[in-house]
Amino acid sequence: MIHSVSSLENKINDSIRKLPFSENPQTLYEPIRYIMSLGGKRLRPLLTLMSANLFSDNIEAAVSPAVGLEIFHNFSLLHDDLMDKADMRRGKETVHRKWNDNAAILSGDAMLIEAYKYIANISPDLLPQALSLFSQTAMEVCQGQQYDIDFETRMDVTETEYLEMIRLKTAVLIACALKMGAMVSEAPETDADLLYDFGINIGLAFQLKDDLLDVYGDPKTFGKNIGGDILCNKKTFLLIKAFEKSNKTQRKELDKWIEAPEFDPATKINAVKNIYDELKLKYISEILIEKYYLAALDHFSIIHVSDGKKKELLTLAENLMYREK
Repeated sequence: MIHSVSSLENKINDSIRKLPFSENPQTLYEPIRYIMSLGGKRLRPLLTLMSANLFSDNIEAAVSPAVGLEIFHNFSLLHDDLMDKADMRRGKETVHRKWNDNAAILSGDAMLIEAYKYIANISPDLLPQALSLFSQTAMEVCQGQQYDIDFETRMDVTETEYLEMIRLKTAVLIACALKMGAMVSEAPETDADLLYDFGINIGLAFQLKDDLLDVYGDPKTFGKNIGGDILCNKKTFLLIKAFEKSNKTQRKELDKWIEAPEFDPATKINAVKNIYDELKLKYISEILIEKYYLAALDHFSIIHVSDGKKKELLTLAENLMYREK
């Protein structure tokens, strides 16, 4: 039985609504309920359940680790928002803005502990490898976040360094979700590893697409204002390639906007975007996204399940690559 995406999404949302974050003190749990209620794509738990469904009709054993991964993902966002001093998350106030910094730290810590509890709620014979995978992934996400912070004060970040940062910060959790689902359904180790590699490449393409949409997306569909990365001088693939490919005039213009202590936001966004256009960086970025997407499909194609079972996951991957939000 192949479960539809909508039925899996409903199962995930029902499970999250039933999370027992109602203990005392309420001041610890209220921020957790808040961040978990903001929704989002629920991509990681969805991938866990879809991966499990490749190898088993019964996906119930994958629900708890899927929820655990979603709790962990939201924990990481809560702490990221605090470190980035972000005001908004999914159109709502961030936890540290709505409450305070201490709430973001402590409620986030509680979420990490809770994530482990849900990951651990699987068959005892699978527990060591599941915890090993999750712990490795959690540490790698921290490594990726530290690289991202380090890049804020550097002007010499290379494309290779950036790709490694997004592999750690974004791609490994997507890969973990896919491998976790396969492990819970007792898939062959080779297939679980292929799903992990599929996830790494999808994750890289996903984040590169996110960078692209931040500059070239439609605000009405993207869900947030365009140009946020430009305004905060974030070292994205686009900015790194602009540094690499710009001539003296373009580099002087880029440096002027990066160093400007005060500026009109719309003017800065348009000026930097014009340089990106002159350097054809949208096209260059799309070529790299396509490269990782095709690599992902290569890994997925040799997994030992029927094409019919693969269809839903392939469609989801395609939608992620060609999304507008």
